[in-house]
Amino acid sequence: MSENTTELTESNFDKETKKGKWAIDFWATWCGPCKIMAPNFDSAAKELKGKVNFAKVNVDENYELANKFKVMSIPTTIFIQDGEIVHASVGAMNKEQILEAVDNSFS
Repeated sequence: MSENTTELTESNFDKETKKGKWAIDFWATWCGPCKIMAPNFDSAAKELKGKVNFAKVNVDENYELANKFKVMSIPTTIFIQDGEIVHASVGAMNKEQILEAVDNSFS
């Protein structure tokens, strides 16, 4: 986890995401594409700090959250505004793709 991302778990997810704009990366430590995407996600989080909240959910530690959001493949990025899903993207993204997805999700 970086200083620009929040770790979300089954115990804090609903409370944290009920307000504001969230880009949430569902990932796992063993996932190669997740490792490739991680620095891009962190860089986008740093660039948009104060505008959009960036968070990560480890699917191995938070199986119920992955199941709730029907995450079948990782990485999956879910975009939430005020507790409601507005967009979801499956697969690794580069920084520009993440920024574009944020812009499209919250415009």
